[in-house]
Amino acid sequence: MNRPDAGTLAGALADPQRRTIFAAVQLGADTFDRVAERTGLAHPAVAKGLGRLVEMGVVVADGGVLAVPVDVFGDAARAARAKPPTDEHADLPDDARKVMNAFVADGRLLSIPTSHTKRLVVLDWLSQGFEPGRRYSEPMVNLLLGQRHADTAALRRHLVDEGFLDRDAGEYWRSGGSTAP
Repeated sequence: MNRPDAGTLAGALADPQRRTIFAAVQLGADTFDRVAERTGLAHPAVAKGLGRLVEMGVVVADGGVLAVPVDVFGDAARAARAKPPTDEHADLPDDARKVMNAFVADGRLLSIPTSHTKRLVVLDWLSQGFEPGRRYSEPMVNLLLGQRHADTAALRRHLVDEGFLDRDAGEYWRSGGSTAP
């Protein structure tokens, strides 16, 4: 039997009904009827949720007896920790990669660099989120920047001051920054 990875476990338990069904099995409901009884869910909902949990390897059904595989969470956690972290900025030149690794994690800007040189690297990265030739309203600029960092006003000001964005009459457009080949 394939053991589910951490992502599969999280996905399996993201659904409230599946989470309720899983809890019932973990707490000893070892048959379909007992799961339905303990959860109070309708039989079709139990069948659907239990089927997905078995399919994902989070619950096993051996001869009609349901159980959670021994140490399924521990195995998934150890496997996730054993994977080397990915360098989300591996495709950048060394200097830019060092700056991005220091200030950006999981696509979010951790802080705005005070060093002008480092801030330019981050601003160039932020400018990539704006399509050349397209005009953006200020709320749209704030929305795009807000996905990266909470201080949208400071980022907007830096982008304009450093020539990555231009603005006129309440509209912004990309005017600088590098482009992908």
